[in-house]
Amino acid sequence: MKSIFVKILVWFAVTLIVCLAGLMITNRLRFRFAPGSRDFFSRSLSFEVAEARHAYETGGSAALRDYFARLGTYFPGTHVLVDARGIDLATGADINADLRNVGPRWSPSTQSRMAILWPSPDVKYRLLINAPSPPGPWNPLPSYLWIAGMGLVFCYILAVELAGPLRTLEQKVERFGRGDLAVRAPARRRDGFGKLAAAFNVMAARIETLLTAERRLLQDVSHELRSPLARLKFAVELARTSSDRDSAMDRINKEVERLSSLVSELLEVTRAESDPENRRADEIAVPGLLKDLVEDSAVEAEAQNKHVRLIINGEPVMAKGDKELLRRAVENVIRNAIRYTPQGSEVEVQLHASEGTCVIGVRDYGPGVPQSSLPNLFKPFYRVETDRSRIAGGGMGLGLSIAERAIALHEGTIRARNASPGLLVEIELPAQVVGPALNLSHA
Repeated sequence: MKSIFVKILVWFAVTLIVCLAGLMITNRLRFRFAPGSRDFFSRSLSFEVAEARHAYETGGSAALRDYFARLGTYFPGTHVLVDARGIDLATGADINADLRNVGPRWSPSTQSRMAILWPSPDVKYRLLINAPSPPGPWNPLPSYLWIAGMGLVFCYILAVELAGPLRTLEQKVERFGRGDLAVRAPARRRDGFGKLAAAFNVMAARIETLLTAERRLLQDVSHELRSPLARLKFAVELARTSSDRDSAMDRINKEVERLSSLVSELLEVTRAESDPENRRADEIAVPGLLKDLVEDSAVEAEAQNKHVRLIINGEPVMAKGDKELLRRAVENVIRNAIRYTPQGSEVEVQLHASEGTCVIGVRDYGPGVPQSSLPNLFKPFYRVETDRSRIAGGGMGLGLSIAERAIALHEGTIRARNASPGLLVEIELPAQVVGPALNLSHA
């Protein structure tokens, strides 16, 4: 039996049959009794023998027949009192031939009638009863068949209930094994099958995340490394033939740095989608994190005659997650804003906090982004084909993608909109209030 459905059904059916057989055997044992036993039936038979003997000894055959007539109105069947010789004391007939196959017990049968021979205490008289069979262990067996039928129906329903989720999960696992990484098992049940399906879904989501990140990394690397490698190859050839070797070596060094930066950012994207079990869950003071980031970014901004200003409104809040990953995400947004804000202007970093959430806004005063490009702004390697993408040489289109994936892993959202002038990127994160309201500005 390879099918779990058939195995469950057979086991329950066998269990039901064994229980019914046990019931029958127990009933049969209860109906077996010997002379002198104290159960109800033996006491009743002993009473009938005593009454029949009393009627015969006090009134003769006529009184005995009258007693049996009255007894028959309450206990249907024939009753005969015989002496030790086998003579019917009511009629005087010899019935030894009828007594040979009758003993002091109910006749074992599924027949409609039964016979019993019950002696008096001194064995001088015996009472022969031929009557309809009482409800013994085997006689009502057909009446029990409906119980067996209902039991089998419920066993079938239970087998379907147990085997159905396993079959569904088996199908989902097979599809997942064939490469359908998006398949998930229904986990609406609250029993062990529901927990098993939920565990499969968690495992499938983990594997899908890891494989998707790996595939995306390979695709991104193969796509993005072609251009810098081609330029690097050209620079090497130029260095061999050009008289200005210093310029050629500067070009090679620039391309090497660009490749190094590209690989670093690609690895950061992959880390943002790495195994969830390995991610940290730190308590992060959001205002303190933003102060550190503003101080670190201010050096880079001031070198370009730009400024970074921090504005905190609302209450101090704590977020939970990977502090370094969240720091990189916000830092990428701030550095992106510094790149595109004009010289002499500033980048505003604002924190609006309240119970349950906090919103980090980063605004530059650059040219902004075309409205049609806003939905694609967080896609890997996406570049806006406007003057904004050419300012300061542009980027590789990975900074905001890294930020979007990191924020998503912290159960937050990131969005962008034109602030006229400039671009405003807002990061919303789950957070808890930890102190009184603050209104601070720090440049």
